Amino acid sequence: MKFSEDKKNAILHYILEKISQNTTSLSKKVSETFNVNQSTIHSYITDLLEKNIIMKVKRGEYKLVTNSYKYILSRKNGDLDSDLYALEECLSRHISSFPQNVQGIWDYVFSEMVNNVMDHSAAETATIHVIQDYINTTVILSDNGIGIFKKLKDYFGFPSIDETICELFKGKLTTDSMNHSGEGIFFSSKLMDSFYIISSGYLFTNSKYTESKYEDTKLLNNSSQSDIGTTVVMKLSNFSIKEVKDIFNLYEDSSGRFTKTILPLKNIFKASPVSRSQAKRVCNNLDKFKEVIIDFDEITWMGQGFAHQLFVVFTNQHPEIKIIPINMNEDVQKMYNHAIL
Repeated sequence: MKFSEDKKNAILHYILEKISQNTTSLSKKVSETFNVNQSTIHSYITDLLEKNIIMKVKRGEYKLVTNSYKYILSRKNGDLDSDLYALEECLSRHISSFPQNVQGIWDYVFSEMVNNVMDHSAAETATIHVIQDYINTTVILSDNGIGIFKKLKDYFGFPSIDETICELFKGKLTTDSMNHSGEGIFFSSKLMDSFYIISSGYLFTNSKYTESKYEDTKLLNNSSQSDIGTTVVMKLSNFSIKEVKDIFNLYEDSSGRFTKTILPLKNIFKASPVSRSQAKRVCNNLDKFKEVIIDFDEITWMGQGFAHQLFVVFTNQHPEIKIIPINMNEDVQKMYNHAIL
């Protein structure tokens, strides 16, 4: 049976996604989903095998073929003088066949992260791993510098690395305001499907932790050779429909200024926030924005002191700033209502 090109591509992509998820009874699952006989699905799988997109593990079990590339950049050799040099030497050839929007995302994010190494890390070398299969591309950038969290903590005098990471979630944090906006990590983490920074034993990520993410953390362990420096892991679908401009538009006003931020509390606090001091940590530097979204996803409760400080005290002190809570469960909503009413 012949299908339209769109349907055939949808079936092929679905097969590859299910293989990446280690789905059992693959041909049966795909057959039932698309109402297509299993012999047709077997022919598609055979085609993927012949094109070296997948490989057979055992009867009825397959995995995506993965290609890995490694590059080492040396400051001494001038490799860290230009982010464009690093982009051309280490990544461009691996993404040249992708849609323009995907190339645009990689151009932005890769350049931002390499610039951080060049200008802030004082690293002598940086190692870049590019890991690709048909579905995704992952780039791991490791340096042997001072470590991003330690440098920010020392420069701004934050009392802890926890406090430092909280500021990173907001955006606009930089040790060189004359040459950097401090927005690179914020927008890069939004553009990538998965984004991690590991340094000084801490992990920064905007990705929600689920079992499917653990493979990514293994990549961190494989790429980080010591406790010094910083490792950044960036992962994006080769078929992503994201556009750089669309992500920026979510956080900019009509004149293009970065005026809106979002704080995922589950990634800032190890447990439900309860105290005024925790709220003050959240409120620090929020006067740089006009709108702040507080995301309570996975937060089961909040203390009265936290709620009052954030939604009453700070709001009264800064009436020009909109504080918008989202994803509140019933208990969090009750405390919110208790604080503001």
